[in-house]
Amino acid sequence: MILLTASNSFDSIVQFITVILIFLFVLGLTYFSTVFIARVQGQSQAGSNIKTIETYKLSPNKFIQIVKIGEKYYSLVVCKDTVTVLGELSKEDITVRESETGMPVSFKEILDKAKNSIHKK
Repeated sequence: MILLTASNSFDSIVQFITVILIFLFVLGLTYFSTVFIARVQGQSQAGSNIKTIETYKLSPNKFIQIVKIGEKYYSLVVCKDTVTVLGELSKEDITVRESETGMPVSFKEILDKAKNSIHKK
């Protein structure tokens, strides 16, 4: 009887360790596939002539966007099934904020700003 309970507890421990290892494997696989997809998407947009400058949400599925195509700026209305060009904008009409100039902002910088704003209060 004692051997049966010892065997059952050993089997339980082995099953638990197996589940933990499978979980860690799936977690690692998810991480690496996410990094790979992010890298592939970043490469496809690296030399792109199309850039979204700003997006304003009108309703859950309607947006106004300012898009730079080549050297020209356009205002668009993007709906669920359609895209309508409102008109061309001149470069003087556009105000680009510093964070949107294409320089990536690191998560550490955002976290530091959040910490500083919390400590100031």
